[in-house]
Formats: sequence, C-alpha cells, structure tokens
Amino acid sequence: MITYEDIKPNVKALLDFCEYPAVQYKVKFSILDVPYGDSELSLLRKDFLKSDIVEEMYQTQDSYGGWGSFQSKDYSVKAKIPTSSVGIERCLYIGLTVEDRDILFMAKEYLEELLLGTGHENIGGKNERAVPWNRARVCNLLEAITPHSRICDETWRQWLFIAGRAYEDGEYSYERDQAAQHDVFLTRESRLVPMQSELLLKRREEIDVSLENAMLRHLGRNACENGYIWDKTPDTLPENFMYEKTRRWFKTFNYINQFRGSALYLKGTVDWIMENAREDGLWDWGTQVKDPWGYFGYFSCNRNYRHNRVVDCTIEILDFLKQYIDNNTEG
Repeated sequence: MITYEDIKPNVKALLDFCEYPAVQYKVKFSILDVPYGDSELSLLRKDFLKSDIVEEMYQTQDSYGGWGSFQSKDYSVKAKIPTSSVGIERCLYIGLTVEDRDILFMAKEYLEELLLGTGHENIGGKNERAVPWNRARVCNLLEAITPHSRICDETWRQWLFIAGRAYEDGEYSYERDQAAQHDVFLTRESRLVPMQSELLLKRREEIDVSLENAMLRHLGRNACENGYIWDKTPDTLPENFMYEKTRRWFKTFNYINQFRGSALYLKGTVDWIMENAREDGLWDWGTQVKDPWGYFGYFSCNRNYRHNRVVDCTIEILDFLKQYIDNNTEG
C-alpha cells in the first residue's frame, strides 16, 4: 500500500522544479498539510496572496461575488474563468480560504444569496430536477468554503434521507431512490437527480460507514466500468502515461477516490501512476492533453507552455495520491 513516504520524493521534486509562490504554497498547505498558522507557511502566504494567480481571481471576480453565471457559460464572451462554479473551484484548489483577502468571503455571500433566492440569478432550470440538483451543487461549494454551513443543513439532510432509502439494505435500488426523491422534492419524472455523494461526504463523520461502503460499491464500480462523464477507462491502462485520454480519465479516478476504500478499484491505477513518473519524479500530460470543460490547468498561464503543463499535471496527481492515501489508511 502506498504511503506518504512513497510520494515525498515526488513532492520534493516539484518544490525544486517550480519556485512560484502559488505552487509552493499549494504543495505545503494542501498536500503536506502544513498547519495554516505555521510561521513559515504564514510568511509564504504573503507572497502567495500577492501572486498573479490570486490577483487574477480578485480582478476577474464581479461585484456579485462570482465570475458570471453560476454554471451557464456565456459563449459570446471570451472569459478565462467561464462560470462562477469554475472560479470558486479554482480558488479552493489553489489553496485560498475564506480568511485570505475577501475573494472567498464574497463568493460565500454569492452562494448564500443563490440558495435564499435573493441574488441577481436563480438556480432554476428547464426541468423539475434542476432545482434540487443545483441546490446540492451550491451547497457542495459552500461546505468547501465554510464547513457545516447552517444554510445547507436542510439540503444535506434531504440527501442523507434519500441515500439512506436508496441503500437501506446495502445495495442500491433505483425504485427506492426514485420514491425518496419524489417524496422529498415532489418531483414526478422517472429520471433522477444523480446521487449527491460529494455533498454527503463533506460531513463524512455524520454518515454511517456502511452507507459510504454501499455508495463506493455502486457508484465507484459504475464509474470504474463505464467512466464518469468522460470516456470509459480501459481494462488495461496504456504503457505510456502520455496518452490523449489520460487527463480525461482523471475525472473518473478522482470521482472514485472520494470514497474511503477506493483502493478496491484504484490500486492498479495508483501503481501505474507511480511507475510512470518521469526520471525527475514529475508527471507530464503530454502535448495531446484533453482539457475537461475546455479549461486549462489551474496553475497555467496558457495552454502550450510545457513548464506549466508539468506543474499542473504533477499537482493534480499529488492531490489524487494524497486523497488516496488518506482514504485507504486504516485507523
């Protein structure tokens, strides 16, 4: 089983490879788990908060606290941050917290107004499933900014009830899921809102281990066999890490990796990743990288600069490996 000791050489290689303050801060704060109040990290944070990547998020944030519509991209406008949900995800990914400047504080207020219906846009949609789906997405981001947000309590409890019904005997039942959603959301469509496992796991300590295991064996197995949004992952991964679909497969790998016990489906993937690190301990998507959502890596300044591509790839892999270790360590 892979441990933190196994990835320390790769972490050091990245820190040596890129001295950019935002990368150094991300690695130390999010991957090495250096405490927020650590004196050296606090000094580094000053440079991080002045970095161009943070300044870009500040300058492009609109007066409502978002980056355009919540999830509908305006294709008539060329925007590096296509939607507010992408903007907030980027802020969280690079290591910003609600305590840093006022970017995520404003984003939090924007999300709360969405839930309360007092903002400049609503979270409705073209069908009856859209509102509960979008409410869950908003709450998922709010919980990432400020855990246990009281404004999300009802939504979280609704999904806990639905999941409890759907997996009540340890196996998933579409019929029970459907009945529970109809009861809670007063919907009537046969199609369902996808199970909001990510939101439920934001309060992992409050759900039964057996429920998470059931979701892993249903949602994780389905993602492993059929892919998650992007192309189905192959039965045998390619010999070379640099492959046109490698980046797309990580959407599936990360989805499975949200669950404790993810090694059930990901052990072979992790072995393949470790075996395919470059000689310098870093990873590179390669020139044929496929960008989910049409958006390049969170630490990139452009699509073509090889240095950025290596940094983005290595950070995403180290993030994945850290979560994998956390979710597959007993005790």
